[in-house]
Formats: sequence, structure tokens, C-alpha cells
Amino acid sequence: MIVAGNWKMNLGLEDAVSLAADVVRATADNAGDVTVVVCPPAIWLDAVSERVSKSRVALGSQIVLVESSVAFTGEHSVGMLVDVGVSYVIVGHSERRQLFRESSAFGAEKVIAAQNARLVPIVCVGETLEERDAGDAVSTVLDQLAMSLEGTGPSFVVAYEPVWAIGTGRTASPDQAQQMHAAIRSQLASNGHGGVPVLYGGSVKPANAAALFAQRDFDGALVGCASLTADAFAAFVSAAGAAS
Repeated sequence: MIVAGNWKMNLGLEDAVSLAADVVRATADNAGDVTVVVCPPAIWLDAVSERVSKSRVALGSQIVLVESSVAFTGEHSVGMLVDVGVSYVIVGHSERRQLFRESSAFGAEKVIAAQNARLVPIVCVGETLEERDAGDAVSTVLDQLAMSLEGTGPSFVVAYEPVWAIGTGRTASPDQAQQMHAAIRSQLASNGHGGVPVLYGGSVKPANAAALFAQRDFDGALVGCASLTADAFAAFVSAAGAAS
């Protein structure tokens, strides 16, 4: 099981450092075999790294750029991320796809760059409400997955994030999520990646974590706003540990 917290563009320096320390303490005794990851805003990666470096909590980045060293304003290379202790990188999040027009093909380039630097990409895929209502949810997600992994290596994690359940307070039912996870796992298996973890990332909350983790094809969660509170995040870790 993997539980990763995507802090998005939240928290000042003091709060980010404090939250990282609180997560380390809150998950020290209940993590079991669960891999715990925190993904702070890039500007706070170095400071958060100092708080988690001697713990079981891994550091993740919300952004990564393909090029290793170029005149490119406002980005961060894989080498820079490695230097501050990053182990995981989020690729293809719906906000990057929708707001920054990042394509699945561009995501594949990021995945390859991350893997070459021995970072583990968390590859995000998911459908909009319009695509789900049109009956295109599965085909949309599997197309995204195939294009996001074109030419990549075997070391990665997949996060299914139904776009219609992000920041809306809505969550896919356990059955809906399981159906999509099963489709994702089937496609991965057909390409020789049957053991790749598949996480759920659609406005998951502590109250529904146990029901989701109990599903057959769930390997954890990519947690958004609920990861901004150490106790709530620790509840996900505990639920994942109980289900593993």
C-alpha cells in the first residue's frame, strides 16, 4: 500500500515544516508496511526534506521537467529534485492537464526522465464528468494511461483520479472506483506491468478510506486536501495498513 499526500499550492514555510514533522510523528507507529509520501509545494521541498530525511516518510514533488539543464524559467529538473531528496514525482495530474495543457505524450517524457533519475513517477489518469456521462470513462482513462506510459520503463505508480470528484466533495462509489481500477490493472497486466500499484485519488476522506481500500484492486491513495492535517493523513495510513 502507498499513501501519498499532495499538498498542492498550500501552506507557508513554517506550516509546511510543522506539518511534515507532525506527519512523521503521526505515522511512526501505524504505518506498518505502508509507503508514506508527502508532496509539498516545490519551493518548500528542501525544508520539508530536512524534516523527513531520517524517517520512513518519503518526499515527493508535484512538478518535474524533462530537460536536465536548460534556460527554462520557473521549472525544476530531475537532478534538482534528486539533490533535495525527492523519491517520487506526480505526473499528469488533472490540474496540469486542464490548466497547463500538458498532454499524455508530454507526461510520458516526464515519466522517462524521472525513471532515468531513479525517481518513481505517480502517473495520474482520470475522466471528466462529461466523459463519464457520455459512457467514455474507461476508454478515456485507458487511452491516457497508454499514452502516458509510451516508451517508459517498469518503475511507476498509477493514480486514478476521477476529475469530477476532485475538489467537489463528490467521491466515486467503491464499486465505481473498483471497476476503473480493475480496467487499469488489466491493461497494465497485458503490458507486463501487473504488479504496478494503483492508487485512488478522487477526494478521498478518512471516513471512506476503509471502504475504498477494501476493494480488490486498490493499493492506496493519492490524498489531496485531507493530507493537510496530520491526524487525517495518519488515518489514511492506518486504514491502508489494516487493508494490506
